[in-house]
Amino acid sequence: MSMDSPSFRPLRLGILGCANIARQFARDVAPSAAVHLTAVASRKAEVAAQFAAEVGIGRSLGSYEALLADDDIDAVYIPLPNSLHAAWAIRAAESGKHILCEKPLALNRAEAQAMFDAAQRHGVMLLEAYPYQFQPQTAAMLALLREGAIGSVRSMQALFGFPLLGGDTNIRMQPDLGGGALLDAGSYPLSLIRLVMGCAPSSVRADASWAPTGVDISMSGTLFYADGRRAQFACAMDVANQRRATIAGAEGTIDTEFLNHTGDRAGDPHGYQPSQLRVRRGGAGTIPFEDVHAPTGSGFRFAAEAFARAVAAGDAALIGRHAQASLDTAATLEALALSAREGRAVEL
Repeated sequence: MSMDSPSFRPLRLGILGCANIARQFARDVAPSAAVHLTAVASRKAEVAAQFAAEVGIGRSLGSYEALLADDDIDAVYIPLPNSLHAAWAIRAAESGKHILCEKPLALNRAEAQAMFDAAQRHGVMLLEAYPYQFQPQTAAMLALLREGAIGSVRSMQALFGFPLLGGDTNIRMQPDLGGGALLDAGSYPLSLIRLVMGCAPSSVRADASWAPTGVDISMSGTLFYADGRRAQFACAMDVANQRRATIAGAEGTIDTEFLNHTGDRAGDPHGYQPSQLRVRRGGAGTIPFEDVHAPTGSGFRFAAEAFARAVAAGDAALIGRHAQASLDTAATLEALALSAREGRAVEL
């Protein structure tokens, strides 16, 4: 449904938790005409009140349960630690709230399936929030693939890494909270691989380096497909910021940074950078890459507005496509973790 439609009503969204990422989400989504940030909840009333005052949300609540019981809220955004996504998404569904959940959706495929089952059972929509997937640049990349700009996709490589701050106290270093490079960073390239390849791999093989806390500090691996295609991924929490993917087709190549948030390097107030997307139409190295430009902006806002439109229109087809991709990515993450732990290939 278009936001210009007379019957369109902004989605009344509550934020379930006051994590740092929730603060950025609120800042970027606040100007939207499609989403109204109605309330924020924390386990501590004073934390929620301070958060609401800082980001301009009208109401704060002192428990997650209070937010789920609020009849003035249509949907919730879940920015909680990875280990809490499934439990609170299911409780949100049981409360009749639509759910926009941070990645990774769950710790394994069984959890992800239980979340979607709960959403279907209670007649609500659940969407995994990968900001880059809702960027206009990603739509431009998919259009190139659909029009055959590089022919049939034969292989691809995707990576994402960043320097971890806070040492062992960072939640990404805590195994009981779903920490580790694979879930936190690897979920991005693996979700992009699923988006491009269109299905889950048939088997995977991965290797990792381990931190003293027991989480993987870095991991890389290969995904094998039933039709002979392959994809490689890498993720790390001990490197400089890096995020890039190369898609190799039979008749050309696509290269992209697939950033969550994009902007003008010269003037973006939040420091969002241009995200490169370029295509080589042909197999010869003498053919130059063409830069492909797309509108820029916050992926949080793009994702929240896409979610609001889907809820308003009852777009079960869109939610279903994303659900299958989320389930495939969850299964792939689970298989890669097992492969790295046991040093063997794992079938899905």
